[in-house]
Amino acid sequence: MKLIEKSLLLAFIFTVLFSFTGFAAGCEDIPNHVLRLHVLANSDSKEDQALKLKVRDRILAESSHIMDNVANKAEAQNAVRTALPKLKSAAEDEVQKQGYHYPVDVKMERLYFTTRQYKTVTLPAGEYDSLRVTIGKAEGHNWWCVIFPPMCLPAAEEPKELGDVLNANQLQIVEGKGDFEVKFKAVELYEQFKDYMEHK
Repeated sequence: MKLIEKSLLLAFIFTVLFSFTGFAAGCEDIPNHVLRLHVLANSDSKEDQALKLKVRDRILAESSHIMDNVANKAEAQNAVRTALPKLKSAAEDEVQKQGYHYPVDVKMERLYFTTRQYKTVTLPAGEYDSLRVTIGKAEGHNWWCVIFPPMCLPAAEEPKELGDVLNANQLQIVEGKGDFEVKFKAVELYEQFKDYMEHK
């Protein structure tokens, strides 16, 4: 291979690596600005999945004003922690109202999640703080959304949007304004390896 071809190849490789590094850095910082909501069903039976959606609706209704006047993720976490007893009581009440006797747990957790899409937004793989609602054995498929910024909550006062908490590069990543599919997969593999190393 001629020297000029080698030089061009090396330049291309470094350009790709530099591009991915910036993309990965943007992906890694996104969980620092986002708070997720997860509702896990007891099982994947039709009845348990329907119950999950009823509990989801109740949680969303009870959370409608939790994010009022909340400016950042830290404030959002504090607001959710304060509301945990109310949210748990509401979830338990809804389960009983629907004729079930499953135990319900509602708490804040930090967990690893794969790349997920919500409406027009793609959240890259990584560890996210979440309001996690588990019903019964919590062995069924989950429903999830973004609770801060309040993308799935009923109308709140002056709600924050993704553009208010993410920088331009991060907003471009989550809104998919570019061909990021391969990069998302690469970040997911990297995050899985990092999670494995941290917990082995």
